[in-house]
Amino acid sequence: MAAIQNPVSSPVIEVQGLSTRFGSHTVHENLNLTVQQGEILAIVGGSGSGKSVLLREMILLQRPTAGRISLFGQDIATLDAAQARGLRLRWGVMFQHGGLFSSLTVRENVGLPLREHSQLDDALIDGLADGKLALTGLPPDAGLKLPDQLSGGMLKRASLARAMALDPELLFLDEPTSGLDPASAAGVSDLILNTHRETGQTVVMITHDRDLLWQVADRVAVLGEGHVLATGTMEELAHEKHPIVQAYFVDRRRHRPATAPSNEAENAPTPKEAAWKTR
Repeated sequence: MAAIQNPVSSPVIEVQGLSTRFGSHTVHENLNLTVQQGEILAIVGGSGSGKSVLLREMILLQRPTAGRISLFGQDIATLDAAQARGLRLRWGVMFQHGGLFSSLTVRENVGLPLREHSQLDDALIDGLADGKLALTGLPPDAGLKLPDQLSGGMLKRASLARAMALDPELLFLDEPTSGLDPASAAGVSDLILNTHRETGQTVVMITHDRDLLWQVADRVAVLGEGHVLATGTMEELAHEKHPIVQAYFVDRRRHRPATAPSNEAENAPTPKEAAWKTR
């Protein structure tokens, strides 16, 4: 998989001089970050580094104290309610714990964005929802189940299916492999790569999973001390001297998942995947 880069286009996300404070506590101070069209950017950092706060600010759930966030070339601070609603339709979010409504079936959860934002009839929405679930590798009967009837890995896939319901240009993935066994985590990693191959979507993900970082991310941004300490490929960051950055690579430069991607026969390894597999 190669990131889809367009050097003449504006960044999908541009964060400039961001500051976030809660009373006397500073989370971000002069934070700068750019996400290019078609790339998979991972955001990492220790507990309290502001990863989740930054995500909430980027998806319009929280306002920063100062600075500027631009999405698709639009300064989010200048948007009225209608413009904000229109912008939200251009991205999907996969929440860490699924975020599915427990009283709705999986199919109803996936179809919910379509019911809210389209005039399609119920039968067509159900069919589209089933199609999204199939794309994530879930069996046909998964859509008829309630979320608490799914395993952890299946729940992650269902959450991704809902995030993709409106065919967004941008995906936000919050800890997509957290809490999963190695085999399930490898399956979700494959799913992210395959989805990106098919759609070319821009992906921003928060993760602590080093296997996922090596296998999936085009670039990684390391948060610490209130700002972005370093940004680059995993190979580049492995040589960074900052101790917070180094903490992600100590004794792990040869670290690799226990389970190889499951569909190597279907797609030849990309340069990024090939580099990961030699570790």
